[in-house]
Amino acid sequence: MELYDVMRTTGAVRRFTGDPLPDDVLVRILDNARFAPSGGNRQGVRVITVRDMPTRERLAELSSPGAQRYAAQIANGEAPWNPLQPCGVDAAAVEATSVPRGGGGTLLDSEVVLVICLDLNVVAAFDQDLDRIGVISGASVYPFVWNVLLAARNEGFGGVLTTMVVAQEPLVKELLGIPDDYAVAAVLPLGRPEHQVRKLTRKPVAEFVTRERFDGEAL
Repeated sequence: MELYDVMRTTGAVRRFTGDPLPDDVLVRILDNARFAPSGGNRQGVRVITVRDMPTRERLAELSSPGAQRYAAQIANGEAPWNPLQPCGVDAAAVEATSVPRGGGGTLLDSEVVLVICLDLNVVAAFDQDLDRIGVISGASVYPFVWNVLLAARNEGFGGVLTTMVVAQEPLVKELLGIPDDYAVAAVLPLGRPEHQVRKLTRKPVAEFVTRERFDGEAL
C-alpha cells in the first residue's frame, strides 16, 4: 500500500473475522516495525506474543478493573483516568459497572495478543523531576507500537492499542514473567478486521497546529 493511504486508514480494530494470522506474517510485521526510532537507538522494547487462550483470558480479566472505572467515569460525565482530575466515582459504583465486550473481549477474539514492554534501564526520562505524570519515556516505545499497527494494516490485518491492563501491572508481570525493571506499555490484539475503515475522521491541521507559540496563529 502507499504510505499515506496506510496512515489514513489505520484505525482501531476491535472486531475480527477469525482468519489466521500466521507466524511468518507476524514476523514480517515485527521485522518492519523494529525500525522505529528510540532514544539513543537503545531499542529497549520487548514483545511477548500470546496465543494461549487461558493466558489471554487472564489478561482480559486483569483489564476489567481499569475498564470498569473508565466506563463508570464516562457515565458520570468525567474524563476517565485523567491525571489532572480525581475520580469522582466511588469504588462500589465502579465495581457495579458492566464493561462492554469491546474491552477485554477484544483480547479473546483476536488471533494473537502482543504485550509490549519497555526496559526502563535504557530510557532517558527528561520529565522525571517535573510535577506531573511522566510521558517522555513513551518516546522510546510508542513509535514501535504504531509501526506494528501500520505494518499490520499493510498486510491486511489490524488491531488496537490497549492500556487498561496496565492498571494491574504487578499481576501482569507475575503472569508473564516480566522483570521488575520493565514497564508494560501496551497490549495489542491483532487479527484480520471484520470491517476495514476506508476513511478516518480527524481534526484539520489548522485546529491543532500554531505558529511560533501555543497561542499563535493557525498554520
